[in-house]
Amino acid sequence: MAEELVLLDFWASMFGMRVRIALAEKGIKYEYKEEGLWDKSDLLLKMNPVHKKIPVLIHNSKPVCESLIQVQYVDEVWHNQSPLLPSDPYQRAVARFWADFVDKKIYDAGKKIWMTKGEEQAAAKKEFIECLKLLEGELGDKTYFGGDNLGYVDVALVTYYCWFYAYEKCGNFTIEEECPKLIAWVKRCMQKESVSKSLADQEKVYDFVLHLKKLFGIE
Repeated sequence: MAEELVLLDFWASMFGMRVRIALAEKGIKYEYKEEGLWDKSDLLLKMNPVHKKIPVLIHNSKPVCESLIQVQYVDEVWHNQSPLLPSDPYQRAVARFWADFVDKKIYDAGKKIWMTKGEEQAAAKKEFIECLKLLEGELGDKTYFGGDNLGYVDVALVTYYCWFYAYEKCGNFTIEEECPKLIAWVKRCMQKESVSKSLADQEKVYDFVLHLKKLFGIE
């Protein structure tokens, strides 16, 4: 029986992009279904009744929710193709720690940069850069966070890159000046088709952020 794989997603979601990269790395074909941020489909509400949000990966009619869990699921189901998590238990734990760090720190700080002004925005920028510098330290001299190959932490973090331009424009700062090693890592990741074809256009994301700012009355 042919496997059915559907991804419910939104084009600008850095979380959905993670799943797109993981599936592309493994060469897995799937059906992509675009969801609206506010007009959610019946299928989405049925498949993710708890959080009611994208992304949702549906494998043979069974939903898997939350992007990092989805990436792990993809890695476990198709484990023979381009493994993303290390085989060593300790290294797997370290990778999960840093991916969790990205989820808990980078998203909130980045969002505050475009949603706030003045002292609050300055504090958000400071926190954002400090978090990126910690990630630079973890990267060290490695090609990728996963070592010689793209791995779990790379997938978790690189999708934020298409939002960097919006953060910079809204916050009036330059990430590359502060974190050159991290941007060099991004450029290495972007050489991979699985990454470059999965990430949204930076200027399109910036236009989307401007739309959100207008919608929320943040000017």
